[in-house]
Amino acid sequence: MALTPTKNASGRYDNVDFSKAAGHKLAPIKASYLRRDVLLFANAIGVTKDELHFLYELHPRFAAFPTFPINLPFKQTDQDVFDFIKRTVSAAVPGTPPFDPQRSVDGERGIEIVKAIPVSSEGLDLEFNGQILGVYDKGGNMILEAENTLRDAKTNTVYAKLTSTAFGIGQGGYGGDRGPTKPSYPPPKRAPDAVHIFQTTPEQALLYRLCGDYNPMHADEEFGQRAGFKGSILQGLGTWNIAAHGVLKCIGGSNPARFKSFNARFKSVVYPGDALETRMWKVGEREGFEDIIFETIVQGDGRVAL
Repeated sequence: MALTPTKNASGRYDNVDFSKAAGHKLAPIKASYLRRDVLLFANAIGVTKDELHFLYELHPRFAAFPTFPINLPFKQTDQDVFDFIKRTVSAAVPGTPPFDPQRSVDGERGIEIVKAIPVSSEGLDLEFNGQILGVYDKGGNMILEAENTLRDAKTNTVYAKLTSTAFGIGQGGYGGDRGPTKPSYPPPKRAPDAVHIFQTTPEQALLYRLCGDYNPMHADEEFGQRAGFKGSILQGLGTWNIAAHGVLKCIGGSNPARFKSFNARFKSVVYPGDALETRMWKVGEREGFEDIIFETIVQGDGRVAL
């Protein structure tokens, strides 16, 4: 059987075998950034002036917000805009059809901070080393789980580990394994310990895209409508990072050293102008860090976003 699936006359693929994908190493991705990028990111996710250490490069405790690396696999080494759709066309994965980026959405994203994120890449040779954890076939969708490690190739210093689950809508149906059942973390049946509310603006997605997420879906109303939405939508990672900021500000006192890991599943679309309410519950402690369960809803209609 050929390693690479081939498209047939029906538009489907022959030679598909998702079991061949697990453990496949991805080509390294180089990444670089400036302090300006760090400042822009903090502004785009709603960091406020009382957290000046994320917003002012001359602050004595100037720091990158811990989730900053999440967009670097998109941005890579560019300092200008780029063709997002072209860049996100997936590389060949054994036994797996290529993901169609215009029919794919994020299912879950996570980050673990191993070492404080540098405020710029100056003097570093940063790269992402990725591998496929598994590709699954569920409900006619193709699900790809991957892990990326951000490290300095000069010293082998690891800064962060990123995990992702991508859904290729309607791109499955080849009889592959449905994949493992993941645990769910329902909020406790009590009042939250903290609540963070962030009012997005109609321009929120246009600001956040400058962090490297240049998908036309977040700027072009007609593009969003063709995808089945009311119009352009807020980046899923925009909502994800707004929630991460809310959790660190409300529970961790905006101290980046208290941020160990963050993970969320995407549930509903968010539109620029929606108000996001993140509710947080303290549920324990591990290795000196508090465990927090959170849920982000859209105020107004109450739909769960994360």
